[in-house]
Amino acid sequence: MEQFQNLKQQLQETVRQRMDMSSELSDAQIGEIIDSVIMEKSREVYMSAVTKLTLRQELFNAIRRLDLLQELIDDKTVTEIMVNGADAIFYERDGRIYTWDRHFESREKLEDVIQQIVSRSNRQVNESIPIVDARLKDGSRVNVVLDPVALNGPILTIRKFPEEAITMEDLIRWESISQEAAEYLKVLVKAGYNIFISGATSTGKTTFLNVLADYIPKTERVITIEDSAELQIHGIENLVRMEVRQADGDGVSNVTLRDLIRTSLRMRPDRIIVGEVRGEEALDMIQSMNTGHDGSLSTGHANSPQDMLSRLETMALFASDIPIQAIRKQIASSIDIIVQLERLRDRSRRVTAIAEVLDCTEDAYILNPIFEFHEQDNLVMESSSYGDIPERVVGQLERTGYHLMHRRKLHAAALESAEI
Repeated sequence: MEQFQNLKQQLQETVRQRMDMSSELSDAQIGEIIDSVIMEKSREVYMSAVTKLTLRQELFNAIRRLDLLQELIDDKTVTEIMVNGADAIFYERDGRIYTWDRHFESREKLEDVIQQIVSRSNRQVNESIPIVDARLKDGSRVNVVLDPVALNGPILTIRKFPEEAITMEDLIRWESISQEAAEYLKVLVKAGYNIFISGATSTGKTTFLNVLADYIPKTERVITIEDSAELQIHGIENLVRMEVRQADGDGVSNVTLRDLIRTSLRMRPDRIIVGEVRGEEALDMIQSMNTGHDGSLSTGHANSPQDMLSRLETMALFASDIPIQAIRKQIASSIDIIVQLERLRDRSRRVTAIAEVLDCTEDAYILNPIFEFHEQDNLVMESSSYGDIPERVVGQLERTGYHLMHRRKLHAAALESAEI
């Protein structure tokens, strides 16, 4: 293995020397250079056909793609990649985390890969800006943490997204949501209800937001606002996508989520979609919902609908001197529906609650629970090829018997006859 790595490093240096760095080479041209270098070396050192093919692929990945991580990127069964320094790489498959038996040649090589990813997203990461969010060409979400914040070397986390868009039919088939609840949300989206998706990390909030956005009427003007672009909105021609910009040392100013939300209000939007709310921009989003921009969608981190509203309240308070009761009233009047997502102990992602926000009191929000998840039983499943799978949670998202109280938007959209 060490001999192979030494040979690979030698050939990589030769390939880089032969590349014309003053011009942009195509993948095919780089492949031709790699083939030529391997063939020349094979006259000096014996190489099997397998060795040549492996060298070709790894050299191409190292020069043009993401080095050894490309293997995990190309593996469609891998959903997350976690690099904790050059020597520790982990990946997630079927909800379980595994240790990879490969590692980077050096810390410098890992840093090269990180800079390659970040630069393609027009971002910077260094000692002065040690934390950054970026994305891959395929839309996969990337988070980077460097020294001096990362104590055990550069940290790289990649959240992969499926090549084909997930639909509501997929979620129903996977039992993430019931058919009845899906139809219910479809009507609410069409009617222009403001819907907030709540859940912990890795519960599928962004995926669910994409799915709900499919129900937006195709004739509307939609503006998406994100910290790092990862939403995949399809079928809407009048779509404006905006992404925050980090300040750098070259005089480029910072453009925040708050800036983009305020700007979007001057762009004649029918709907505003904020990918994730996690700071002071909560106030701007709430105020935009209260100024006639119905049908807005967003996500946030919380463990229950009540917790999500409380978190929004805290975030908004940091952005303003408005009294807490006034903030609470604004939240209660702007957000119509909370959809709660959870990742259960069998690693399945489920909608566990759909609640209507009715009003607020001095110390709490008044919610109308419309759907709730009820666990029924456990069923032991067979082991997979990747290891034992825990007991499958058997349950159903069921109607509570309570009906939607605020029906003005249904009436305005001529959907009053819908059985919700």
